[in-house]
Amino acid sequence: MSNTDYEAGRIGLLLIDTVNEVFAEGGKGYPNFREEFDRIGTFENIKRLLAGARAQGIPIFFAPMSYTEEDYSSWKHLSGIHREMFDNRMFAAGSWGAEFHPELSPNPGEITIAPHKNIDVLANTDLDVQLRQHNVEYVAIGGMIGTMCVESTARSAMERGYHVTTFTDATAAAGGRDAYEAMILRYPAISHATLSVDEYLAAIDKA
Repeated sequence: MSNTDYEAGRIGLLLIDTVNEVFAEGGKGYPNFREEFDRIGTFENIKRLLAGARAQGIPIFFAPMSYTEEDYSSWKHLSGIHREMFDNRMFAAGSWGAEFHPELSPNPGEITIAPHKNIDVLANTDLDVQLRQHNVEYVAIGGMIGTMCVESTARSAMERGYHVTTFTDATAAAGGRDAYEAMILRYPAISHATLSVDEYLAAIDKA
């Protein structure tokens, strides 16, 4: 069962990879997710989540991914996902693809995490210290990719003692609908709450 007893003043929202490469037509990753975005309503749901969190005044953290030319040429051991990204020069630092989508980008005063290069955003960025410096204990995680960065970061956050919320409709899976269904079955095992955007906004409003 979902635990939505959020503590006012300790709630934060993390959005992963809300960049052109994934969310904009013309992004190299966009064709892989377009059908699922349309089915789930991912883009509009994240926009609504972002607006609702801003209206509540909770801290919002944006975690982009990017790689330098040195990264592309010097990494020794490439996982399958890294090989795909490196071969296609995805998320190239300084490129249009690595920029935030205009409708899913930080406002002044919102926090941009140092670009992550691995799947778990907590593994090699300043996310942990930023959450703690902003007094966040209850972290909700949306964005992309639901079966990779979102899932890995949620699991890591749970293991570090955060209260973790994942979303059913503010993400999408790599692998289509079957992968999405399997992901949604896994989320409750690594999260304290797995909610729709509407359910989450109602819960933080109550808090």
